[in-house]
Amino acid sequence: MFEVLTDSFRTAVNKIRFSDDEKSLKNALENLKKALLKADVHHKIVRDLLRQVEIETKAKGIGQVNFLRALKTNLTQILTVSGRQGFVYASKPPTKVLMVGLQGCGKTTTTVKLANYLKLKQKKVLVVACDLQRLAAVEQLKQLCSANEIDLYFEENGNPVTIAKNALKKANEGLYDVVLVDTAGRLAIDAELMDQLEAIKKETAPDEIFYVADSMTGQDAVRSAVSFHEKITLSGVILSKFDGDGKGGVALGIAEQTGVPLRFVGVGEKVADLEHFIPDRIVNRLMGEGDLETLAEKTGSIINEQQAKAITKKIKKGEFNFNDFLEQMEQMKKLGSMKSLIGMIPGLSSVAGKLQDVDMENSVEMKRIRAMIGSMTKKEREDPELLNNSRKRRIAEGSGLSQVEVNRFLKQFANAAKMAKKFSGKKGMQDLQNMLSQNKHAHLR
Repeated sequence: MFEVLTDSFRTAVNKIRFSDDEKSLKNALENLKKALLKADVHHKIVRDLLRQVEIETKAKGIGQVNFLRALKTNLTQILTVSGRQGFVYASKPPTKVLMVGLQGCGKTTTTVKLANYLKLKQKKVLVVACDLQRLAAVEQLKQLCSANEIDLYFEENGNPVTIAKNALKKANEGLYDVVLVDTAGRLAIDAELMDQLEAIKKETAPDEIFYVADSMTGQDAVRSAVSFHEKITLSGVILSKFDGDGKGGVALGIAEQTGVPLRFVGVGEKVADLEHFIPDRIVNRLMGEGDLETLAEKTGSIINEQQAKAITKKIKKGEFNFNDFLEQMEQMKKLGSMKSLIGMIPGLSSVAGKLQDVDMENSVEMKRIRAMIGSMTKKEREDPELLNNSRKRRIAEGSGLSQVEVNRFLKQFANAAKMAKKFSGKKGMQDLQNMLSQNKHAHLR
């Protein structure tokens, strides 16, 4: 999501080849200016940022390290807007959130993503369908909530204000922790939309009003966020479709110009692809340094610690089997976009942008693997060593695949199990940490 800016920062830093060389600093700043403007960052933000970077770099001494530090510090300051961070729960449940935005911004999908994010934190969430303007909105919510086991409140007839009121009654009776109200959008801001939002706001007394902004629309997203804030007072912004915005500049503009903190970013199409927005971590990713903290938090919310220990123990003993493999694939599905996860690893952010994403559920390869494992007996799934040639032929016939394909998968499985066993011990983990550390320090070379 940051390919343009990350590459531009790397180029700018490499312009500074000698200490105390003002000409090289000027070239670096000029290169940075062009990149930031190209990435949809507002010209006033660019001007102020470059001025501060120049002053701080000169004060500490011109050089790549000081230039980088000044750039990171000032980018973090731009993104750090006073106010709440992440999701803040009300002192008395349920926490009530209005989800607002223009039509086509991804508001409905983002509402379900936020519900899923909270569900993984063991919160009881109720989504409310108050977007009666767009014909398919309620049906879309029904399908998404059903697929992800999220509770939905909707009424076939009625008006949004009454529906919101009735939903809150159900939330109180059902002891819900959070209520997310999906409100109507418009192609453009109009009086009717704002009157409806004001009425729902008055009826529900929300703890939060989240504006969903489409990252792909650049400065238009900033302008519409400012307009919404002036009319109904936003408490946070969620940037949707951030993975599709290779420029990444809208995050800088929206934070600075609205004065409203960015709370979450959508980083993929899957329901798990929503991340808590933490300025210093985002800046690390902008600089190509990855974000292992968010990666650890994300995996920690999905992967059960006891199960992880049990799997690690089996791997160490060389007992990892096909049932374990399928179980791990189910867990990986919940983590969301593989491209996003790879982008969090130091030194691999530039690689992530060039990768095609992997769909754990619907890819042809995964369907073949499920068919193969489905054609195995219970004993064969538990003990891969049992798979001789006659068993492989039977599995190939049962799954509708060739024996060559079966052999290839079994070989890949065996190699992966060996690699996992190698990295499961203390020495292996140290080797992996050293490899990541080397990547991190080499990313700007």
